[in-house]
Amino acid sequence: MARKNSIIRKLPAVETLGSSTVIASDKTGTLTQNKMKVVEITGIYNDNSKQILQLGSMCTDCNIHTENNQVLVEGEATEKVIVEAALKIGENRDNLYEQMERINEIPFDSERKMMTTIHRMGNKYRIITKGAPDVLIRRCNNYSSQGRQISITNSEISYIEKQNELMAKRALRVIAVAYKDVDILPNSIDTNMENDLTFCGLIGMIDPPREGVKEAIATCKRAGIKTVMITGDHILTAKAIATELGILRAGDKAITGAELDKIPDKELEKNIMSYSVFARVSPEHKVKIVKAFRAKGNVVAMTGDGVNDAPALKNADIGIAMGQTGTDVAKNASDMILTDDNFVTIIEAVKEGRHIYENIKKTVHFSIATNVGEIVTMFMGLILGFNAPLVAIQLLWINLVTDSLPGIALGLEPIDKDIMNKKPKKVNESIFAGGLWGKIIVEGIMIGTLTLFAFSLGNKLYGLQVGRTMAFFTLSASELVHSFNIKSEYSVFKVGIFNNLYLIGAVVVGLALQSVVILNSSIATIFDSVPLNKTQWLYAIIISILPLVIVEIQKAINEFRFGKIVYPKKEALQKL
Repeated sequence: MARKNSIIRKLPAVETLGSSTVIASDKTGTLTQNKMKVVEITGIYNDNSKQILQLGSMCTDCNIHTENNQVLVEGEATEKVIVEAALKIGENRDNLYEQMERINEIPFDSERKMMTTIHRMGNKYRIITKGAPDVLIRRCNNYSSQGRQISITNSEISYIEKQNELMAKRALRVIAVAYKDVDILPNSIDTNMENDLTFCGLIGMIDPPREGVKEAIATCKRAGIKTVMITGDHILTAKAIATELGILRAGDKAITGAELDKIPDKELEKNIMSYSVFARVSPEHKVKIVKAFRAKGNVVAMTGDGVNDAPALKNADIGIAMGQTGTDVAKNASDMILTDDNFVTIIEAVKEGRHIYENIKKTVHFSIATNVGEIVTMFMGLILGFNAPLVAIQLLWINLVTDSLPGIALGLEPIDKDIMNKKPKKVNESIFAGGLWGKIIVEGIMIGTLTLFAFSLGNKLYGLQVGRTMAFFTLSASELVHSFNIKSEYSVFKVGIFNNLYLIGAVVVGLALQSVVILNSSIATIFDSVPLNKTQWLYAIIISILPLVIVEIQKAINEFRFGKIVYPKKEALQKL
């Protein structure tokens, strides 16, 4: 919608997205590039880097094949980079598989935060597990050093935790690798096998932020939108990246899934706006987070890609699925699909959502204001005792030509450069909120009064037919001129008169048709109008331009009183 590479499947989602006050985003692949690079490998005594990569590369679901004499690795980014690092130090994964045939596995689970593969090694079996260091270390009772298995003590555990913390603070994603050898496999292949392991080491990898994400988050801040990071990574990794991107600011808090479990729902709802980072979370936590933000009156956009993310996507005001990495279940549960999995695209879609809503609002504003002008013209004319200022066919013509073309053109207005400096619209807020009804009534009265003035002037000086013709032209032309007032809260001369060629075309066509109706005697007879002389034309044209002059004066007064931006940034940023 916003870009060619984003898809919004439901029209109401456009308005909802433009009203978003919270965007809860995954980290990997959305805020970051999902292009991992191994930058650090460490064991207890840093003497087994090769073994760490060897075992880590075995415990993956990657595929290796050769194409044009190049070895290519296919798989999930985190696993792929481990295999590639192993290949660089001379490991041949296919040869390893020949030596240790993979016979079973326990897939990765977001709650366990681990995966395990089982390999036949001669007459024995090797069980390899990789996963979150803080989880895996609790399942180890030995560590590996120089080919030996040594009982692990609190000293080694503290060392591992310290190394994990240091890498996490450098914004590295850290994966721990462990294993154990058994003579006989248990009858049941389950998570009980992931105990009594031998710790091998840590693999630290970096995933650079996507280009433009930091700027997009700054745009969110200006737009009154709170950006929240939700990730399965270690809290220190999440905090480091969130700080770099501008998500975690002074006074903001970060929390883990385990800590979330201890907080009652009511307490979380009360303090939810102070949290900007949620780490080590499960899909169930995502639902809890969404409900807490919504309970606080926020409009929440939530990203997700997995099967288990579907409940959170459904509970959010707008669910956003990843097009590249997302499952079909996540896509079906969502309102919007990002085919490039890019956070920047979400912000562009928010901008487009606001843009579409604003253009709809402009069209409604123009249509009702001009119709009010016509009602005022006829109703006040009768009350003041005038002969009918306009006849039925003239009103029908104005409604068909003058009202319709500019209304359509206003729906094609380009994006306001300051659209992301305004606070989000409340989701249940009426399109007439913010004083729009008042503007419509005042503008309608202005157009009607000017039309009656043109009629009164023409009728008094030149007779009823000339008065009606002047009113006919003035009402039509003043509505066309007024369409430029609707373009923006700012002066039309600052926004640009010619930035919407559709509107220019609509006004030119409208004026041309209106002039033909008056100048062509055959057509003029049908519309009960008469030709005007130069003086009469001059009167009618000057009166028709007055709506632009009057509204420009009003905008200048507003700018002097309230500043250049009608919706102050301070308002937009409150309580974020």
